[in-house]
Amino acid sequence: MEKYLILSYYFFNTVDDVECEVKSHKKFLSQGDFKGRIYLAREGINGTLSAREDDAGRYMKWMEEHPVFKGIEFKIHHSDHHVFDRIAVKAKEQLVALDQEIDVSKASGHLSSQEWAEMLENRDENTILIDVRNDYESDVGHFEGAELPSIKTFREFPTYAEQLKNKVDPKNTKVMMYCTGGIRCELYSVLMNQLGFEQVYQLQGGIFKYGLEQGNRHWKGKMFVFDDRLVAPISENEEAEIISSCSFCRVSCDTYYNCANMDCNELFISCRDCVVNKKGCCTEKCLEEGRVRPFENSDHPKPFRRLPFEEKQKLGQ
Repeated sequence: MEKYLILSYYFFNTVDDVECEVKSHKKFLSQGDFKGRIYLAREGINGTLSAREDDAGRYMKWMEEHPVFKGIEFKIHHSDHHVFDRIAVKAKEQLVALDQEIDVSKASGHLSSQEWAEMLENRDENTILIDVRNDYESDVGHFEGAELPSIKTFREFPTYAEQLKNKVDPKNTKVMMYCTGGIRCELYSVLMNQLGFEQVYQLQGGIFKYGLEQGNRHWKGKMFVFDDRLVAPISENEEAEIISSCSFCRVSCDTYYNCANMDCNELFISCRDCVVNKKGCCTEKCLEEGRVRPFENSDHPKPFRRLPFEEKQKLGQ
């Protein structure tokens, strides 16, 4: 059985010619068996790839020797298959959609996984722990005692931060924040500083790196990931508990599906029996109305792919 590596990474540095870098990446990746998503912007790079071990090693070496990305850090998970269906390299206006300029050179308060765990164990009533991911991510897993903001997109975090400023004393409150790989915290921590929060700490490398180094220590559940797995343990060596439940019958489960209705496509958690009964739809309305894609009952459901033109026509598009 072939072995694959899943690489998660980001790096902030000025990319003078983004389109040229996109072409350079595409050329390199065409020479191996790579699948995943890579975004490049003037501010840097953010990507997740799956590749055979030898190809992954070549890519990491290439990036580590790159004049723009020298010093990049990769978080590495293992798999026996690709976790993406294709490779996409795209130019973006922003690596994280905040719709405002953030100077990441002002980011501070980076804590190693060990320092993070120790701060969790010693935090007092003036310390707030914030999961800065979207709510569907934190539903399946989060740190014990974390505040879970009800936000569905990156753009909603500034509003949440403004509201928090009015609830607590920003000068004397210690803020601990974490996300999946660390990139959101790089931006959000600067935003919190701008709002007057003087003691902001972020988890270096995010949940990905924490799980690799600390396992399930202080963690509940699993981790939402933006690839075919959708949900994965943060530790490859420990069992992960299930903390979420089926949207319909409330039985314990943590399997995500995309609604089969093409006009909805919402993510929802469901047990096997209920999703089969609903034919892959999140509500009765979605099942009865609109363009519903064929549902395949699988042990390992994947996000829906783009349908061929002929199939879309059959569904009324």
